[in-house]
Amino acid sequence: MSSFEMILAAAQRLQGHARVTPMLSSPFLNEIAGRRVLVKAECLQHTGSFKFRGGWAAISALSEAEKSRGVLAYSSGNHAQGVAAAAKAHGVTAVILMPADAPSLKIENTRALGAEVVLYDRAGGEDRSAIGQALSQKRGLTLIKPYDEPEVIAGQGSVGLEIAEQARAEGVSDADVLTCCGGGGLTSGVALALEATAPGLRVRPAEPERFDDVTRSLASGQIESNEEISGSICDAILTPAPGVLTFPVLQRLCGPGLVVTEEEALRAMALAFLRLKIVLEPGGAVALAAALFHGDQIEGDAVIAVATGGNVDAALFREAISSYA
Repeated sequence: MSSFEMILAAAQRLQGHARVTPMLSSPFLNEIAGRRVLVKAECLQHTGSFKFRGGWAAISALSEAEKSRGVLAYSSGNHAQGVAAAAKAHGVTAVILMPADAPSLKIENTRALGAEVVLYDRAGGEDRSAIGQALSQKRGLTLIKPYDEPEVIAGQGSVGLEIAEQARAEGVSDADVLTCCGGGGLTSGVALALEATAPGLRVRPAEPERFDDVTRSLASGQIESNEEISGSICDAILTPAPGVLTFPVLQRLCGPGLVVTEEEALRAMALAFLRLKIVLEPGGAVALAAALFHGDQIEGDAVIAVATGGNVDAALFREAISSYA
């Protein structure tokens, strides 16, 4: 399992390769939320999401023999692009298993980054884990899981190290930190980092309605699964259930989850564009949506929201802006 020491080591390997993303604010967002809102803009990270950090951390930790055989990842798009970019920089072959109904922009970008893309029928019930295992065994590829992978979690934890430092600079030492949450790689990594560097900052997962497995799992005390595996515009954070590695960390360190509607995610996208001048995808906007529209479930004078990704198809972004700007 990942540890704070692994996060520090991953952050060291990421130096000079990952961007230190800014923490943004707007008085207009503060007014809507009824408190100070700080937005960690991971949508400005390489490949448009925090996933670049985990991809780089995992690939940079491989042995030379593993690098020579290549890597495999499965993802609806952001982990795919992060791994593809990191693999290309390291001269490593990458095969990415993606659902056929993933946003076309993410599929095209993954191919453009030099990865071989293999599509599967998520909506039809094809099991990506089984397909990935068969591919890995057949071609000798090292699988880099999107969240239940120690080095990936450690890489995502570098976001937490930056949040701790930036929050101190803003005079914030006691606040909820909201993360867009799928399987829990980012959420658990940030929680481990903040436990050691800023214990007054409490991590809380944010999820879209109907795909709130982490929120339900934290409430019940055991891993809960989603009944559906697709069918939301928040594709970046649709996972079957919390990870086996991530859930114990979430259970130990995180506060209750927050659940937002798709409409709230679209409204948050429009407000992020208007007030912060950043582009978010729906799955990357749920933490901001929770901060803005669910303030009754948040305590304190400030809240930090991680804007996790901005890889949105143009048509959907136009819909958000035209409907809610």
